Amino acid sequence: MKKLTKKQLTWYGIAGLGPNMLNLMVGAYLCDALMTEGFGENVEHWTYLNKTLIVIVVWSIFVTIAKIIDGVIDVPLGAFTDNLKSKWGKRRPSMLGGIIVMLLAYLMFLIVPVNAANSIGNTIWFFAWLCVFYSAYTLTMVTYYATFSEVTDNQADRVYLSNVKSTVDIIYFVLGYAAIPAMIGLANIRVLALAVLIMMPSMIIPFVLLKERSTKPEDVAKYKEEHPEEFMDGAVEEKDPSMMESIKYTFKNKDFIVWMIIYSALQFGLQMFLTGFNVYYSGTVGFSGMKVMLCNVAAFGPVPFTLILYNWLNKKKGFKFSLQYTLIIFSIGMICAVFCRPSVFPNETVRLVAIMVSNAICSFAIGTFFSVSYTVPSQIAADEKAKTGVSHPAR
Repeated sequence: MKKLTKKQLTWYGIAGLGPNMLNLMVGAYLCDALMTEGFGENVEHWTYLNKTLIVIVVWSIFVTIAKIIDGVIDVPLGAFTDNLKSKWGKRRPSMLGGIIVMLLAYLMFLIVPVNAANSIGNTIWFFAWLCVFYSAYTLTMVTYYATFSEVTDNQADRVYLSNVKSTVDIIYFVLGYAAIPAMIGLANIRVLALAVLIMMPSMIIPFVLLKERSTKPEDVAKYKEEHPEEFMDGAVEEKDPSMMESIKYTFKNKDFIVWMIIYSALQFGLQMFLTGFNVYYSGTVGFSGMKVMLCNVAAFGPVPFTLILYNWLNKKKGFKFSLQYTLIIFSIGMICAVFCRPSVFPNETVRLVAIMVSNAICSFAIGTFFSVSYTVPSQIAADEKAKTGVSHPAR
């Protein structure tokens, strides 16, 4: 695959904005918008039809099942895109198929088939389309992330691409968790869900920038005959393992196993922060509206600048020191946030300043956590391909 220039990598890092925003809307808002329980104000705007459309107990089980499917389907879909044989390559067709199905499922999820409360028919309908959406989203993004090691040829470019992607992630988090709640009084959640579709054209970027050769066996053999110089000088021949072979290679890769252990602990803390802060603000801290938005801006706004500091530390002190630094900073910020409550700061303005400072401290780590989730796996995949010829970055 053709390697991209620095300018092209900037555009490439923006591409995932649309699908990620749709995924956020589904997970953070639309799944809850099917019921009135849990909402205190603006219920008619937060929910589809101001009624509980599904059977809550069954729906909670179905959502859990959908999340499990979303987790386990990564490997087979990764195997599909890694081994796809087509005239147009293996990445673009995979992404195109994923995008089309994802958009269809997203639109179907906005339709209420039965205008009745506590309907089992509605419950099954939304569960089916939720599974389809998660599967299509996974195929799209697994394929997209797999190209990170294919459109770059050195670690510096991979770090740059990952940092761009991390900055874009912060943008959709701010839009999703700050802008959407601020606009909810102006329109129903389904209208806002349709509005975010304007971000989906971002996925046109990979189709413009990716330059793939045919992966059909006869075309691959012909290319090798016509360009023997690319397969000389001891170069390792590229292999496309099956799904089971890929799993075996994965468990033999000690670097990947160690990183997964570290990454699991890292993501646990990050997700606790990302999913819990809105409840913490409105419940424990006692904020709402503009104050919550200011807290979110303090957490996400400085991230592009904190990534610059992280990259500088990475160059000066190395990856290990930089990651340890961000983990310590994040821990300090989280500990500070625990004390930003009315019993410690009775004055609301002082409390707002305190929580914004603690969030700003956390921002020094948030961007890094996003960045390393792309940088390290793509680097491990590139190293494995260089050593063994095994190419399975999507898995």
